[in-house]
Amino acid sequence: MWTQTFAAAGVLALLTVVPGPDMAVVTKRAITAGRAEALRAAAGITTGLLVWGVCTVVGLAAVLAASAEAYFVVKILGAGYLIVLGLQALWQSRRSAPRTAGPETTGSGRAYLTGLTTNVLNPKIAVFYTGLLPTLAPHGLSTTAGMGLLVLLHAALTLTWLGAYAYLVSRARAVFERPRVRRLLDRVTGVVFLGFGARVAMEAN
Repeated sequence: MWTQTFAAAGVLALLTVVPGPDMAVVTKRAITAGRAEALRAAAGITTGLLVWGVCTVVGLAAVLAASAEAYFVVKILGAGYLIVLGLQALWQSRRSAPRTAGPETTGSGRAYLTGLTTNVLNPKIAVFYTGLLPTLAPHGLSTTAGMGLLVLLHAALTLTWLGAYAYLVSRARAVFERPRVRRLLDRVTGVVFLGFGARVAMEAN
């Protein structure tokens, strides 16, 4: 059982470090608001994984993965949210001075909710959990217990990775506080979010 668990952990670790919308959210928070806000976003993302994990165990994620209509609704909501984040970043890039107040630096709950919403509105996690986790679940446990263990493992790996990543990015925050660099960063971040949103919208079930 332990051999299978370690092998599954390796697969989950590889999937965790692949860049995606979650990493983009943490990057933006780390640079614009600091490590604490980035960690709150990472906590929201991890909570989203746990929500999907519970849905998987009780079978709701399988319904979403199998229903073209439900998948389409979540996909469009997720794509729309990413596009809104992208447009906000592009709008912020129009400012000539660095920001010292506003949504990016106030309200600790905002970063958490951004991370949570981005993750919960990603239907690919439902497909991943329902399609891959059963094949990775250790044979020494029931399917439900095995998937539950892997969900917790994935959440722990995600929080650890994003936490370490937030720390590294926030260390370079002073560089990104320069007005020209901030404008460029906002534009790049906006394009990245728009790209992720378009990709999510065009992906097939």
